[in-house]
Amino acid sequence: MTNPLLSTFDTPFESAPFDIIKTEHFVPAIDKLIAEADKEILEIANNPEIADFENTIDALELNGELLGRVVEVLYNLNHAETSEELQQIAQIISPKLSDFSSRLLMNQELFGRIKYIYKLSPDSLSTEQKTVLSNFYDNFIRNGAELEGEERKRFAEIKSELSTLTLTFGEHVLAETNAFFLHLSDEKDLIGLPDFVREAAQIEAGGRELEGWVFTLQYPSFVPFMKYSENRGLRKEMFTAHSLRANQDNENDNKELIKRIVNLRLELAQIMGERDYATYVLKKRMAEQPEKVNEFIQSLHKASRPFSEKDYSEVQLFATDNGHEGHVEKWDWPYWSEELRKAKYDISDEEVKPYFELGLVSKGIFDLANRLYGINFEKLDDISVYHPEVEVYKVCEENGDFLSLLYLDFFPRKGKQGGAWMTDFRGQDKLGEHEVRPHVSIVCNFTRPTESKPSLLTFDEVNTYLHEFGHALHGMLTNCVYPSVSGTSVYRDFVELPSQLMENWITEKEWLDEVAVHYKSGDKMPQVLLQKLIDAKNYQAGYMSERQLGFGFNDMAWHSITEVFDGDVIAFEKAAMKPTELFPDIKGSCMSTAFSHIFAGGYAAGYYGYKWAEVLDADAFSLFKEKGIFNKDVASSFRINVLEKGGSEAPMVLYKRFRGKEPSIDGLLKRSGLSSSEQ
Repeated sequence: MTNPLLSTFDTPFESAPFDIIKTEHFVPAIDKLIAEADKEILEIANNPEIADFENTIDALELNGELLGRVVEVLYNLNHAETSEELQQIAQIISPKLSDFSSRLLMNQELFGRIKYIYKLSPDSLSTEQKTVLSNFYDNFIRNGAELEGEERKRFAEIKSELSTLTLTFGEHVLAETNAFFLHLSDEKDLIGLPDFVREAAQIEAGGRELEGWVFTLQYPSFVPFMKYSENRGLRKEMFTAHSLRANQDNENDNKELIKRIVNLRLELAQIMGERDYATYVLKKRMAEQPEKVNEFIQSLHKASRPFSEKDYSEVQLFATDNGHEGHVEKWDWPYWSEELRKAKYDISDEEVKPYFELGLVSKGIFDLANRLYGINFEKLDDISVYHPEVEVYKVCEENGDFLSLLYLDFFPRKGKQGGAWMTDFRGQDKLGEHEVRPHVSIVCNFTRPTESKPSLLTFDEVNTYLHEFGHALHGMLTNCVYPSVSGTSVYRDFVELPSQLMENWITEKEWLDEVAVHYKSGDKMPQVLLQKLIDAKNYQAGYMSERQLGFGFNDMAWHSITEVFDGDVIAFEKAAMKPTELFPDIKGSCMSTAFSHIFAGGYAAGYYGYKWAEVLDADAFSLFKEKGIFNKDVASSFRINVLEKGGSEAPMVLYKRFRGKEPSIDGLLKRSGLSSSEQ
């Protein structure tokens, strides 16, 4: 049987043919495609013609195009619909891809050609071409092209091992998340849980052929249980299971993996002549250096701390007044925070969810994108998908020109990692014979429909949808020539701007009034309830800011070590996060062992980027507020200067072209109610 991964996909829009792709296709296909790409690289490197942009850089950009597509399919499946077999294949393939990358980046003849063009810097190059050329040159330098002997060999070994270790880290977290469930058979244990939470738990139990109710560590189950359960002992049990993921000294424990990963990253950075891994990473970020990152997060910490302490004190006092004894612990916080929120704003998820039916929310977000950017969405039924629940949409310009395919995968499954993310199955470029348009995917873990109700989203889930849709817009509207800089191929501390900008509409009355419609009656959300959502938007903003900053402090600490680390992982984390801590210490707890963003994803020495981008998005949205939240001119400027440009120019250049100035943290503090005048 022909391997479908070895040729351009003969499908509508050249979409991935998931219906005929089998796990056994991946290894032989990728082996063959790596061999072909290796051959192409040697031809480029040994081209007898004098190096120029077309015969070297253009050729490299087109190298391994099909290989890249197949790898995207593999890794996206491994995140969204994995199996033991697929995980084993990813473990086999990952070092092969790392070795391929090392061969490319350490090819001296090839680097010589790139260096020649770089030093020549032809005047005829476009701005995008200059960026691409600079990226290639820097990438070769940063990946050991000028290393020799043992250092060269060791650098390649480290890259290969890290590619496997980070995969393993994520697999351990997924396994630990799936391993635990809380099975309840006595209805008295459900006190406080709304009907929608009980019904979902009953369905989960049925799926496991159990009587009663089952709660898992998947967010749509875990978060509502922690918010609503009046049973403190069960909340503690759920919290403990969540906080001990990959931290139980079993086969899935990640503590030794963390040590190995951070030490290898340190060694890699020091081979490259850098003090630590953060310094190495940040040279290709907007922040540029650890000192600037630390100054940034410290300034936000200083501004947030008084408000976070006030938030904690408020909850502690409220809990005590309502019968809670002792400190509010981490397993108490979601419950008492929700109780206080209901008391202050007279609002609850159970009251709000009927107005956020998933299908209607999707329509509202599509309509918002149409209103801002003039794009249209059409559901397709002839595109193969990797799971029956996945939906596919064709995205087009107002004039009908095709822009992108959009895959939507909303609900938790055993084979899907937790959280939410945007990715793509194909990027965009205009380098070949015809323009290649992207195939973008949004993957979430939203509340499932039940036997009696469709999928009804919490306010936070709507916010998550908007966030990931912002990333998707960045991927779908890109208009670059070169694939290496298109879409979300931007600096890590810039990539969250489009996503976080979209979150702003969730507390805008004009948009909420259109999208919040009762799934049964069709009535709009009452104005009183709608206003409560807006009034509550900065509820516990200080606490939320400190929580995010704590993760940033932890990330920077792990990647600022300058000597081999062989200490206590838990103690190291506690010391790093101590400045932001509000709660009594919990012996043995550790978030690092499940911190996939930095140990299995691309956010190492980059988690601060969420707050960095908040500064950008607060400043950017202030222009919409000034000109109108649906203002087409502002939206068009953001599209042309940010969304379409990808990484084709320096991020601050793009931002200033849109906004006319650099941002400051003042806008974020004011929007969040964290400025000194708010005290």
